[in-house]
Amino acid sequence: MKKLPLAFYAGFLAVALLLAGVVSYAASSSPDGLDAVTQSGCQLDESGEPVGGRCIAQNAGEHATGGSPLADYTVGGSEGTTGIAGVIGVLVTLVLAGGLFWLLRRRSSTRDETPSRVE
Repeated sequence: MKKLPLAFYAGFLAVALLLAGVVSYAASSSPDGLDAVTQSGCQLDESGEPVGGRCIAQNAGEHATGGSPLADYTVGGSEGTTGIAGVIGVLVTLVLAGGLFWLLRRRSSTRDETPSRVE
């Protein structure tokens, strides 16, 4: 199996970090499709929380990820840390995936694979 050059891996890492760290700030802050559907039929207050009407979002509880360090795509809930959270996410994913691939890789045997004859 042919090994890929180190430049390929470095380029892949650079593109992934650039997308996570820089382009993530250009993401829309308006609700995505799922949020928009759950809020349809709601009467919302100034902060966008449902206060009346008939909609799915009225029965929603607190996020299960509320206590995690990267909840809501921020670091510790701080505003303006979307890029940092993205970079951390990319690095953690690459380390975990790389470690898993390293553990599960095929190892070539140094022994001779030819069966021995018993006489």
